[in-house]
Amino acid sequence: MAKTIHILNGPNLNLLGKRQPEIYGADTLADVEATCAKLGRELGLEVALSQSNHEGEIVEMIHAAREKVEGIIINPAAYTHTSVAILDALNTFEGPVIEVHISNVHRRESFRHHSYVSLRADGVIAGLGVEGYQLALRRMATLLA
Repeated sequence: MAKTIHILNGPNLNLLGKRQPEIYGADTLADVEATCAKLGRELGLEVALSQSNHEGEIVEMIHAAREKVEGIIINPAAYTHTSVAILDALNTFEGPVIEVHISNVHRRESFRHHSYVSLRADGVIAGLGVEGYQLALRRMATLLA
């Protein structure tokens, strides 16, 4: 049976491809989902992708993942820099967690340089565009092998 990976996306990523394409590129979240589903199949993984603009809903998704998935890939977006609640939820998850950012947060505003999620993440990928999700999936496959 394939191991399941949950890809969680935070606020405004529903506008991927439309919002600031000079920073985030032209791919939509649906494009990311299709690419990750295809790669997941190649790697023997089942991929579920979710997005929410609401912090509490992301916390609930992480809680649900504790019982259903083997790994989490998370792009918490703006909550990266503000959410102790998401960090606390991730700390209850026993499988691997990989943090992904489409842009290079370290070349942006100084408030983006700190990540609460990184305190829990087993790896962080930033600045490689939406390809970062694919790299995270490949790493997840290695961690779960």
